[in-house]
Amino acid sequence: MTFMTLAQARENFAAAMQTLLSSKVRSALTVLGIVIGVSSVISMAAIIQGLNKFVQDRVESLGSRTYFLTRFPPGTDPARMPDKIRVRRYIGYDYAEILRAAAPHVENVNTVGTRGFFFGDSNRIVSGDHTVEKVIVRGAEPEYTTALPLFNIEQGRFISAFDQEHARPVVVLGAAIAESLFPDRDPLGQTVRLNGAIYEVIGVFSHDQGLFLGPGVDIFAIIPLSNFKKQYPEAKELIMLFTVPKDVNVEAAQAEVIQAMRRIRKIPADKENDFELSSPDFLSNLWNQLTGALVILTSVISSIGLLVGGVGVMNIMLISVTERTQEIGVRKAIGARKADVRMQFLFEAVVLTLIGGTIGILIGAGVSAAVRAVAPSIPATLSYWWVSIGFAMSVGVGLFFGYYPANLAANLDPITCLRYE
Repeated sequence: MTFMTLAQARENFAAAMQTLLSSKVRSALTVLGIVIGVSSVISMAAIIQGLNKFVQDRVESLGSRTYFLTRFPPGTDPARMPDKIRVRRYIGYDYAEILRAAAPHVENVNTVGTRGFFFGDSNRIVSGDHTVEKVIVRGAEPEYTTALPLFNIEQGRFISAFDQEHARPVVVLGAAIAESLFPDRDPLGQTVRLNGAIYEVIGVFSHDQGLFLGPGVDIFAIIPLSNFKKQYPEAKELIMLFTVPKDVNVEAAQAEVIQAMRRIRKIPADKENDFELSSPDFLSNLWNQLTGALVILTSVISSIGLLVGGVGVMNIMLISVTERTQEIGVRKAIGARKADVRMQFLFEAVVLTLIGGTIGILIGAGVSAAVRAVAPSIPATLSYWWVSIGFAMSVGVGLFFGYYPANLAANLDPITCLRYE
């Protein structure tokens, strides 16, 4: 095995740079494919890594041990539900009390009623001259914020047991709603008209704009579940949520809830559940499916870019071999071995692809920085792992596509080379 000395490496690097500078346009077009391939991989990896952190934080804010009972699977469009799901019975207001007694190993059992645009409903909240529409009205019980930490109170308080027991007309507003209705004054203690009914504002949630295009806490107005039931008897699409304590086995607690729900809904032993039990992980699973498609798309784009760049490298190296035939002959005549010539041209190919890879990595870093600046909640970061991958891809393309021209140069006959004009 022949090793390259530092002096030889320096000499080969200088020769490679001379080749690049002698054909600037050709070299630029050659490295363009490498730049596209590497930058697309690096930038997409940084963005996906940031988005993964964002989604994971979102799931954690929903409660890592919080579970949901619904009539239909999470993420299902209510307007396009299959018939076998559409005919399922609604979840009842009385289920929570029964479940608390029948499933003692779970906590914070809540029933939630929602009236929103995704169910075909419209809501309007007014204070003086200020109006907010497309509000999501939700009825909830006092333990709601304990089960869903995402709904964090910033001002005032949440619904109390007294509010729930007496169906009091009180409301907790999302931060965006509160700012729109009360731009110049404290919202606490103010009254608003929610779909025509008067409510007292008792609290305001922390800012939350939602996950991507989904609704966030900012557009929610939450009232006591008992008041919701009285005001909106037609809103039958209820969900339930509960938490599993850290010292309780999750599978055992879920089995307890499932058996209790089957008894409540009188489901025969040979029939499947007519309800869904899910956790916030469905967001992670949905996101993983989406990122899987993005990874495939990025791989295709980068592969095409690297293939084009690799073919360009092979082309410029073949041209270089032709242009430097006499130089190769002289080197062989004064004692250069095949391995020396092959190493020189391979080194030139690798330098060419490394330049493209470095530019691609810098562009990827710039894209990740731009994403962080535009969307601070998405911590797009360029990890050392992906920088290493970028350099490895560059070197790999240079070695793979540069070997044939390098081998061709190494096998040239020195006599023929010296006669070449």
